[in-house]
Order: sequence, then structure tokens, then C-alpha cells
Amino acid sequence: MLNTILGSFSSGVAASTSSYESIATVTVGSGGAANVEFTSISSTYTHLQIRCIFKTDRADDNDRAKIQFNSDTGSNYSNHSLFGTGSSAGAVGNANASSMLTFVGAGNNASSVFGGGVIDILDYKDTNKYKTVRSLGGYESNSTGIVGLDSGNWRSTSAITSIKLTPNIGGNFNQYSHFALYGIKGA
Repeated sequence: MLNTILGSFSSGVAASTSSYESIATVTVGSGGAANVEFTSISSTYTHLQIRCIFKTDRADDNDRAKIQFNSDTGSNYSNHSLFGTGSSAGAVGNANASSMLTFVGAGNNASSVFGGGVIDILDYKDTNKYKTVRSLGGYESNSTGIVGLDSGNWRSTSAITSIKLTPNIGGNFNQYSHFALYGIKGA
């Protein structure tokens, strides 16, 4: 059902569940992980999608995930974020950053709660344009939750062959954080 809903949002037409193909999954083990990487990504697909649940060791209620492509740590990323808590809303933007911020997940103060979300990476293999990313996610922990909608770009015409995710503020993703990379087939 999630595939159908996401397909409806992106094109106005429901996507078939056969449009998505699992490429790789990572579940963080005991002790946590400073980052999660997907490498040697095939150029078989039209778009990529990462579905994840995560929590970091940040000593706060929430944290975000940063994303970088092809080991690029230069100031080649921009992003825009809209977020809300139920009682307040905000927006922020970054230009010329060394990574792109994606949706909000849970931090250590959110008890056993994990944040969940979806990251779409559009036209990842197109060498004629910059890459666009959008994400939606958040968490709820007895009225301390937050939801976020993010968009951004990587100012490179290189095809994306690797993706690295790291906590924005925390040092590690906690055990049981789970990341799944999917390829989206073209019409």
C-alpha cells in the first residue's frame, strides 16, 4: 500500500508495487553506527528511494540525518525544510552546505521511539542536471513529536553511485535503526 500511496503523490497515478525493487538494506547492530552507506549503486533505475526508521544517540528529543553522494564533502548541497510540532511550525534553508539534511528522526530522549521517513532521490543517474531530493518523516513520543518535509539538491551532474547517511548532531545511529534502498523503475 505504501508504494501505491507514494506513486500517487509523485505522478498523480498509482504506482504498481512491481515498480519498486529492493537494492540493499542495513540494520544497525549493537553499539550503533557512525554512518550508513550504500555503494556501487547500479544505473538500472530511474529514481531511488530510501525508507528508514532511525534514532540517534543525540541527547535531545530529535535529530536529523545528513546525506552525501559519491563521497562529496564540498559545499555543493542546498536544502529547504518545513517542520511542525503540533503547537508550532518553522522553516529553515541552507545553501552551499557540505551535506543535505533530510527528515527528522528521534533522539535518545524520545524513549524507545524511532522516527520514520522516506527519501526520494530523483533522476539519480542523469548526467545532464543536478540531483533533486525530497523527504518526509518524523516521530511521535507522547506529544513531543515533530514532522518534517525537506527538499534539496546536489549541485553535480555526476551519476549517483554511492549514498552516505550520518546523524546531523548525534555521533551514531542507535541499534535497530533500519535503512532500505529501493530502485524505482521508469514507465
